[in-house]
Amino acid sequence: MSSSSLVCLILILVSFTISEARDFLVGGDDRAWRVPPTTNDSLNRWAEKNRFQVGDSLVWKYDAAKDSVLQVTREAYLSCNRSSPVAEHRDGAAVVELHRSGAYYFISGAEGACEQGEKLIVVVMSERHSLRGGLAPAPGPTEFEGPAVAPTSGASTTVVLKSGVAAALLALGIIL
Repeated sequence: MSSSSLVCLILILVSFTISEARDFLVGGDDRAWRVPPTTNDSLNRWAEKNRFQVGDSLVWKYDAAKDSVLQVTREAYLSCNRSSPVAEHRDGAAVVELHRSGAYYFISGAEGACEQGEKLIVVVMSERHSLRGGLAPAPGPTEFEGPAVAPTSGASTTVVLKSGVAAALLALGIIL
């Protein structure tokens, strides 16, 4: 196989793996779903550093005996109202698929935790901006109540491609 054909094949395989849905571990680690020690450690700062697409999933790890994850409306998010969640996750390992573009709101189910900052807004880009390889525009200012925060260097994010990476690597190994 010529080197130009090989390069084309590699680019095609990479484009397939890049466009796949991803799992995001909320906050980047197993202990992130908690009252943040400072406002600089807010989960919203973590969310602002990521680009969420339709089909991606959020994954929470937390102590089910002490906490839960409530998906709520914008109004319930702003007031930390736990009484009528859109969805409730109490098993210690919640997974929420982001099935539409727009804002998703989450708060802690633990008494007083939301008021202390244990909450999260995730904005999913519209499908027309979902080319994974390129940069999409940031969400508009009407999406959030606070000022925008510039990303910090060295920010860590745990992202797992759901499938296809192993197949692409295997195909590449077969070709070579």
